[in-house]
Amino acid sequence: MTMHRRAFLGIGAAGVAGAGLSLQGFGQALGSVGALAAAPTTPFAVGVRQYTWWRGSRRVTTYVYYPAKGTPGSGPTTNAPVADGVFPICQYTHGSGGSPQKALGHIRPLAAAGFIVPAPVFTTASIGDAYNGNLSKDVSTAITGTLALNSANDPLRGHINTATGVGVSGYSMGGMTTHGLLTAWPDSRIVAAAPWACVDVGNPGGTVRAKVLFIHGDRDSTCPYSSARQAYRELPAPKAFLTFHGGTHTSFFSDSRARNTFVDWMRWGLYDDTTARDRLSADASSSTTTWEFLR
Repeated sequence: MTMHRRAFLGIGAAGVAGAGLSLQGFGQALGSVGALAAAPTTPFAVGVRQYTWWRGSRRVTTYVYYPAKGTPGSGPTTNAPVADGVFPICQYTHGSGGSPQKALGHIRPLAAAGFIVPAPVFTTASIGDAYNGNLSKDVSTAITGTLALNSANDPLRGHINTATGVGVSGYSMGGMTTHGLLTAWPDSRIVAAAPWACVDVGNPGGTVRAKVLFIHGDRDSTCPYSSARQAYRELPAPKAFLTFHGGTHTSFFSDSRARNTFVDWMRWGLYDDTTARDRLSADASSSTTTWEFLR
């Protein structure tokens, strides 16, 4: 996969067809549940439901994973009953050639920790779709559609925190898509982000103010480490960078240090869980990693 430096188009927000909504990239979305809920202290089972939304003629099929009733850590179970509670959204975008199902090692821990995780299906997408903004704008469509479920005739009705903002994350092509949502195709609903193994695809414009965690290997020959470092330098604090020394493009995909840091970053970003924030250094630090954290 050939990477280019900032080959992007500055395209604005597009409408969402099908759901009868406008892309809400510049304001709070669909309702409010009042005070921010406390972060869950025990894991949930995981459920999943499939939805289809449209952005013009672009079909955005999305699997939405969520905390479910059942044995903690089990699932994902299709159409499982939703757990009691109100949960923030933390979206996830898979990499090129992947799928939500192949990324369950990242998605399942998020949902089990108390997040609703919309994961669009981009199995036929190309890297060009990340560079030209199509995937970032599709992700915004999936976020809008998921938020709308909170007031729809749907099992997730009343279970989605629409007041606290949303998280976005993704690996490789998904990491590029995530970075695009912070820069070239901004979605101001975003308050926390985690681009894994990404490249720099745009300049920050100040529209998005988010806590951003980068995770990368310093021997990545697919998405150069230097490009991710530049993306990191350009964003304001709070931000963090977890480097895997000797890490290739895929070597840390299933690493518990990356996963635990990622989940605790989102717990801090979306639940204001300061205990999770204070665990970050322990989550990330080892003899083969470097943890950088600017508040």
